[in-house]
Amino acid sequence: MSSTKNQTRYFILMIIAMLFWGIAWTAGKVAAEHSNAQVAAFWRYGVSFIAIIPLVWYFKTPFKSDVKGYGYMFLAGVLTSLFNYLFFAGLSHGDAGYGGTIVTSLSPIITYALSILFLGTKISSRQVMALFIGVLGAVILLRIPFDGFGFLDAQSLYFLGCAFVWAIVTVISQKAAKRADLMFYTFVVFGVTAFINMLFALPYAPFDFGAYDAVFWATIIFVGVIPGTFSTALYFVSAGKVGAHRTGVFMFIVPIGAIASSWVVYDEVVALSTLAGCLLAFVAVVLFNSKRKKFLT
Repeated sequence: MSSTKNQTRYFILMIIAMLFWGIAWTAGKVAAEHSNAQVAAFWRYGVSFIAIIPLVWYFKTPFKSDVKGYGYMFLAGVLTSLFNYLFFAGLSHGDAGYGGTIVTSLSPIITYALSILFLGTKISSRQVMALFIGVLGAVILLRIPFDGFGFLDAQSLYFLGCAFVWAIVTVISQKAAKRADLMFYTFVVFGVTAFINMLFALPYAPFDFGAYDAVFWATIIFVGVIPGTFSTALYFVSAGKVGAHRTGVFMFIVPIGAIASSWVVYDEVVALSTLAGCLLAFVAVVLFNSKRKKFLT
């Protein structure tokens, strides 16, 4: 009975974490509007890095890994800094609800494709079908049947870049998980990301605190502490309890937070094609994570 209660508690924690990740898209757009992509990108992970230090201390996180592990951490940090910039640049040009939906929906599909192509992951016939459905969902999300190559605009390209980069980071994280504690891995990645984004933010005087208004600081602290540190910690702890194969499904809660918050703050209306594409991607992730004993060679 207690096991069921614990499982339920972690499910609730995962839902909360994903909703906050969704709200981060709208808060990130507000921060970008009150500064610029470079400064917002730096302070987002600067705040997250500072905020994760007490968690690392509280959980008595072991600071150890091997050479490959540190290599994975550094590479993940470099790519996360790129993702971070694309995140804010995309929000400067586009809608928060659309961004949160397209990145969350496409990233798991791209992750599966990369795992198959570069990690030699074997897949079942059901998973082949899942990938096909996922690709179909991506095509609809990008509105290719309706607008052709109209998706090749600033908004969609930034968000598409986010999805690709995050998929690569996810694959690297899977490799690094065997070589370092996940909290230590997150701590290092946050630090590397903040440092690299700081280098690109320096021409915009990120430490001139008076140059940015209270709205910027309030939203960037929120994004850095709650969706950044708090939700990331919840995600890793809860994923270990509910099973890694279920985390992909939970990611589809993110668009709910993104769409709802962007509607409240910006009165954004999400197109039916976006919702349909997200639904197909959700079905694809569920199918892909279904356990099968037989595999294709």
